[in-house]
Amino acid sequence: MGICFNFGFWDETTLHPVDAQKRLCEMMGDMAQISSAEIIADIGSGILGPAKIWNSQYPSLQISSVNVNFSQLASVEPSNISKLNSTARMLPFSNSSLDRVIALESAQHFKPIGDFFSESNRVLKDDGILALAIPTATENSNLSNLGILKFTWSSEHYSQKNITNEISKNGFEIIESSDIGKNIYSPLAEYYLNNRDELQKKILSRYSKYVEKILFESMKKMQSASEKGLIGFFNAKM
Repeated sequence: MGICFNFGFWDETTLHPVDAQKRLCEMMGDMAQISSAEIIADIGSGILGPAKIWNSQYPSLQISSVNVNFSQLASVEPSNISKLNSTARMLPFSNSSLDRVIALESAQHFKPIGDFFSESNRVLKDDGILALAIPTATENSNLSNLGILKFTWSSEHYSQKNITNEISKNGFEIIESSDIGKNIYSPLAEYYLNNRDELQKKILSRYSKYVEKILFESMKKMQSASEKGLIGFFNAKM
């Protein structure tokens, strides 16, 4: 459904998941003010989807993509984007060396997340910016409330309160924040449900019917969880 592997930001003008994914990447870049930065790090970068978008917008920007998954980094063709195989708990940068640290839909995998915030504080310059976009779960949403999402969302289920507490404990002050969950989960689910026949053909060409059914049920359960306020999507700039 897309190449950037994020949920994407949807509004009434969005027609396709790739457009939504690109929009979320651009929103994160704007929030992090990368237009005025020289060197940034994308933590939990996947296969460099967001970094490629930022690189195309700002060719002179020095981007380091950090990923604990070496095979994902190795699958990406060489470019002027630096690829670093490392964990978010031990960032491979010297003290006060970065203008921006960005974690776009990746910090839900960082455990404990406080270590990532501590490391970000260490590597950022005094006027540096940390930008975060992370799926969240309410404190009263246990795995049974999430239904099949407990299988498909295998990362940590941090609450917004937990995240903001860890941010404060590790030396950051939130400058700007919002919950954009209503522009994330339900629109993506609607797209899948409305285009299931077409998408099903593509999925079944590579996977079993069981996998597609799991995805279908997950989309419905994700939409329901979002509408009930059990999950959110927290954007923050520090």
